[in-house]
Amino acid sequence: MVSKLEIKTRCGFVAIVGRPNVGKSTLMNHLIGQKVSITSRKPQTTQHRVNGVLIKGNCQYVFVDTPGFQKRYINKLNTLLNQSVINSLATVDVVLFVVEAGIFNAGDAEILAVLPQNKNVILVANKQDKLKNKYDLADYLKQLGSKFTFKHELSVSAKHNLGLDDILSSIAPCLPESEFLYPDEQLTDKSSAFLVSEIIREKLFRYLGEELPYSLAVEVNEFKVEEGLTRISATIFVDKTNQKGIVIGKNGEKLKKISSEARIDMEKLLMTKVFLQVWVKVKSGFADEAKFLKQFET
Repeated sequence: MVSKLEIKTRCGFVAIVGRPNVGKSTLMNHLIGQKVSITSRKPQTTQHRVNGVLIKGNCQYVFVDTPGFQKRYINKLNTLLNQSVINSLATVDVVLFVVEAGIFNAGDAEILAVLPQNKNVILVANKQDKLKNKYDLADYLKQLGSKFTFKHELSVSAKHNLGLDDILSSIAPCLPESEFLYPDEQLTDKSSAFLVSEIIREKLFRYLGEELPYSLAVEVNEFKVEEGLTRISATIFVDKTNQKGIVIGKNGEKLKKISSEARIDMEKLLMTKVFLQVWVKVKSGFADEAKFLKQFET
């Protein structure tokens, strides 16, 4: 009988990269079986590098969810987010290049151009369920395979948990032999306070206009754990006075809806009752402040 000490363990970092809206955060959440990265249909909802941890067999996978790489809108923040993606590619053991099955556009080509040739890069065509013809999918994978030397070319549907085991089995041999970096119960490198601030930001993305969420920031002022209850106080910062009214909504209805849905998700995450208070404050020019931008540097 082989003792536990004789079993060689593997552990490494796996970057999930792709243009906005291909399902990177959804893929990571479903791979680890827990929501640690927020999702929405708006580009660059993910703004911070978030690590999600999965232990399966003798492997510990540390998935790195990165912002959507895009050059359509360039400002200080987007430049930092793009650089975060580039930096992640240089420091991981495996890269998952996520595309939407059947689609390859200019945004995908921009990322393909920066993929490292000296890394194990796995092509992941997500949302395979949207393609009705499996022969079209096979042809699509073959065409993309001619553009880069991929370690593997896979098709999955993250939302429906299809093909995820194939991803894990393809990654495993590429991970270096190593002791696990995180304890068994740890699912992410981020604090609970960070995760609840992201939950609020996710609701803002879902219920506000196309541009406004990029002019917002969320700060947790209080995170107090009591017996059977967690008290959370958070502030949403906006850049202009009229934006405050948009967030709050008529008679406070929009902020109430955002807060209510955020609280429900927080209770699922923390597995306890949550008392949540959310405030909205105007802080002109905060998005260009060095302190605000520094958090996105990696």
